[in-house]
Amino acid sequence: MLETADSVTRLRRRCVAVVRRTEHIIDLNYVGLVVATVFFALSVSPSLLPRDWMFQGLISGINAAIGYGVGCLLEWLFRLWVRPRLTRIPAPPTWTRYALKSAVLMTAALSAGYMLVQSAHWQREITALMGMEGTTTPAYLRTGGLSLTVGVLVVACYRTVRELILYLARQLNRWVKIPRELAPSAGFLVLVLLVVTLFNGVATRAFFAAANSAFSVRNDHTSEYAVQPRLAERSGSPESFAPWETLGFEGRWFVSHGPSAQRISWVTGRPAKEPIRAYVGLESVEDTGLSQAELAVAELERTGAFDREALVVVTTTGTGWVNSMAANAIEYMYGGDSAIVATQYSYLPSALSFLADRGKAATAGRELFDAVYRKTLTRPAAERPKLLVYGESLGSQGSEAAFDGLADLREKVDGALWVGPPNSNRLWQQFVNRRDPGSTETEPVYADGLVIRFAGDREDLARPGPEWRAPRIAYLQHASDPIVWWSPDLALTRPDWLSEPRGADVSPRVRWAPLVTFWQISADLTNAQGVRDGHGHRYGSLVLDGWAAVAQPPDWNPELAERIRLEIEAYEAYEREVK
Repeated sequence: MLETADSVTRLRRRCVAVVRRTEHIIDLNYVGLVVATVFFALSVSPSLLPRDWMFQGLISGINAAIGYGVGCLLEWLFRLWVRPRLTRIPAPPTWTRYALKSAVLMTAALSAGYMLVQSAHWQREITALMGMEGTTTPAYLRTGGLSLTVGVLVVACYRTVRELILYLARQLNRWVKIPRELAPSAGFLVLVLLVVTLFNGVATRAFFAAANSAFSVRNDHTSEYAVQPRLAERSGSPESFAPWETLGFEGRWFVSHGPSAQRISWVTGRPAKEPIRAYVGLESVEDTGLSQAELAVAELERTGAFDREALVVVTTTGTGWVNSMAANAIEYMYGGDSAIVATQYSYLPSALSFLADRGKAATAGRELFDAVYRKTLTRPAAERPKLLVYGESLGSQGSEAAFDGLADLREKVDGALWVGPPNSNRLWQQFVNRRDPGSTETEPVYADGLVIRFAGDREDLARPGPEWRAPRIAYLQHASDPIVWWSPDLALTRPDWLSEPRGADVSPRVRWAPLVTFWQISADLTNAQGVRDGHGHRYGSLVLDGWAAVAQPPDWNPELAERIRLEIEAYEAYEREVK
């Protein structure tokens, strides 16, 4: 018995020594560790889109660091306000305290491991819903190591900031004679004021100026697969008012590609015209004295666009990108008797444009449409082209900005197709919020679908009934597209789409939790394109179905639709490979 007791005592002492050494090295806050474990567990819960181990490790590491900070704050508040008011309780033996800390460490590690195993299973469920290959559990467990590394780095950055605050406090106490008790708070306020001032002014302007400068370098680059067009129907050609070198990377790609009249005729089996593609870059208006919208209209007049059967006004996204799938689809559908016009409003990609250039997107969309619309009104009604509008993602927000409301929209256009609209879209919000009772937020029905329809697949465009009055307006939106469902309101408010039955490609395990869901969907935004067509922010050839529903030509038939679908899908695969 004595030997057993001695063995237990020695083991206990060893455990205490190990924990003491560990605690001394990493200076752990155990309340922070508990909360960090909870935040980590929540971060690996199911979200809209599947994640690989590296992406999940980055997200979970940041999430755990945030949880650690929250735990430290809770403990500090407890020591400050609660503990002094408690009846003094005798301190437990040292070995008990360290045994409890050992138990917390072990529980945190085991809990994290268990949640990673569960998360690997959830990830396989989500990928199965999207027809993708799922991860293996051993491969996914690498998330834990990466999360730990990221979390430690974030906490180290926080501690660096804390030391900076203490340094400021000492200087304030020394030079400004602020009392020592108030100096840390004063130091914190000074640091906050410096940061806020910088990020509201100098730093913000400097960041976006640097971003514009960096991305303008790519804008000046020309893909080896983009060659200056020789056809008069294209901007950038020798006859064009918009010189080739001014169109930007995306503009040069847009006008140098697309089906020729010969290719359209080969695919459709019918005579075809050479499609018109007009594009104006940010630099195209230099030394012209014209606005981008005015120059775009001049290009349309030069090419005879107002004599075509269909004229599509596209509001681009970010760097001036136009979805080739949408452009090609309309050109094949109308046998080349079409014109597409677009302008570039930013050097920045969509994510940064959303933060910095949303106003520019709205202004560009409104000015371009208004200029084109005014020009069409100068022609006799019977000789006007079918006027259509298109926008994708941030482009849909800019395109919507051209209209005051539904009545204005229906009065001016012959059809509208908006794809993957951000949750902040003004008109989209109005239509979804006023949807018919009984319809869901992910599949809303507005006014019995007589004018506006929302679709996640081809079949949705035919619902709720056959009557769909012209001009038709369609929104394409996937239940799993985070760009459609992300909103700051997610932080504190449960959205309808998480109170209703889930979409077909959304895991039923996705649940709403304050702050957590907001963070999860925010993380999904960066991976919105990382899935197969038909899910997330990948709409693929569904845009063809959207155009066919909104602006179907008189000779349309299912056989022709499938030939065009195969052609535009093959081109998209080529573009993804070489662009």
